Amino acid sequence: MYPYALIDLHCDTLTEWKYTRTGNPDTLDDPKRVLSLSGIPKEVKWAQFYAIFIPDEERGEKAIEYFDVNHKNFQRQMELFGDRVCHCRNVEDMESAWEKGKVAAFLTVENGSVLNGDMSRIKLLFDLGVKCITIVWNGQNEIGSGHTTQKGLSDFGKAVIPEMENRGIIIDVSHLNDSGFEDLLKIAKKPFMATHSNARSICSHKRNLTDDMIREMVNRECLIGLNYFTKFLEDEGNVPDLNQLMKHIEHFIALGAGKNLSLGSDFDGATLPDCLNSPSKAAEIYGYFLERGMSKDIAEGIMFRNAMDFFKKNL
Repeated sequence: MYPYALIDLHCDTLTEWKYTRTGNPDTLDDPKRVLSLSGIPKEVKWAQFYAIFIPDEERGEKAIEYFDVNHKNFQRQMELFGDRVCHCRNVEDMESAWEKGKVAAFLTVENGSVLNGDMSRIKLLFDLGVKCITIVWNGQNEIGSGHTTQKGLSDFGKAVIPEMENRGIIIDVSHLNDSGFEDLLKIAKKPFMATHSNARSICSHKRNLTDDMIREMVNRECLIGLNYFTKFLEDEGNVPDLNQLMKHIEHFIALGAGKNLSLGSDFDGATLPDCLNSPSKAAEIYGYFLERGMSKDIAEGIMFRNAMDFFKKNL
């Protein structure tokens, strides 16, 4: 059984890197990728956040060039596949795309190195349609650091947070380490997202959220996207079925996050279990939820409604 709609907060399908290097410039409809426009069930109104992923080794002007190349490719593909996908900036755009039978495509950036330490680039990125920035990746950049170090936000990072909020770019704390998260809590005034993170109490990887983080995000009316990466679902990466994903969901709900949950697949950026390795299988999560006795209200919330409500307030 498919849901009415599905909103996915994160994929790496747009860019070419180690999980997805196929040599095909038409990345959004590449049959060799996990997520392709042709593979999205036509019965489902789909909204996808496409990240321009910038590897940690691309720094300074190279990070800017990397973004520019991939942004041009995004624009080109919006025109090339314009009969099936539409670049969206808000909920009204998303609903308009759905009415036309198109996928709603939102543009994001994974890695704040895209700013190159230059605050003025925030407005530039907003004007280009970037709606969310994952402020760090695994390592360190000008803003802060991912889980590979213990360093918190830099002075520039502490100044970036309110500027992003003022410009209307949503902050994504997925990849941000614990020290950086604590720093951000002291600065952030608006709700933020963890676009592709799970519960650390269920899977101990440092990329996942602690219970205290989850409670804080609930209090701040934030949004959390469930990640399908095997090693963020289970410590040994052993995920034979959807039951392990359900363990994370039940834990989130027990902490009061039922209205804060969404989907953040990490398609084309992670090793996925067989039960979640295609758009159609992701859409079938809805039927699994109902079979497990989950209420339709909670199931639809996770699939699309929680994200839609968040975007109405924050996009």
